[in-house]
Amino acid sequence: MRLFRPGLMARCLYPEAIFRIKTTEKILYLTFDDGPDPFTTPLLLDILERHGVKALFFCDGSAAGKYPDLMDKIRNRGHMIGNHGYSHLNGWLTESDKYINDVTRASKFTSDKVFRPPYGRLSLKQKKILLKSFKIFFWDIMPYDFDRTFGSKRSLRILKDKIRPGSIIVLHDTVSSCANKIVGEFITYAVSEGYGFELINAFT
Repeated sequence: MRLFRPGLMARCLYPEAIFRIKTTEKILYLTFDDGPDPFTTPLLLDILERHGVKALFFCDGSAAGKYPDLMDKIRNRGHMIGNHGYSHLNGWLTESDKYINDVTRASKFTSDKVFRPPYGRLSLKQKKILLKSFKIFFWDIMPYDFDRTFGSKRSLRILKDKIRPGSIIVLHDTVSSCANKIVGEFITYAVSEGYGFELINAFT
């Protein structure tokens, strides 16, 4: 069963985390996970620039360390960088010391203030430790753009059907993602429906 929004259990386990921005205004927030990628990330940056939209990129520390020029390009385009761990570990399956060390290692290349757990999985002990240093972000809409069996048309339909004021949308800047195929059309659609896009003010 696919959940396009986090379930009640996630919201109960992580009440301090940010799933959606509280607002009645028709504002949406784009985020991208798992990059940077030398093929996909530049395409996405160009699409976002054409539409005048800024995003928050939750980058893997390993990729960020490998592609520092791409990281500079993301920042220079006016986007924000978040921490997505170094090795994309599943917190439910990883001993806490190892998990925290992985996030700390990634912070040298990404962010030491904003974190999104890979897979949305984080133990309560890991959460408690990370909250001392990080704001923890989840998402309001997951359109499964990373799943090639799901299909880009279906992912786009999920986005169009599920948006609401304050939605934090998670997409992926990886070669397996269809984000670069759908994000431009989605932005155009959302704007036609009266929505605007803002950059999450994650550091205040």
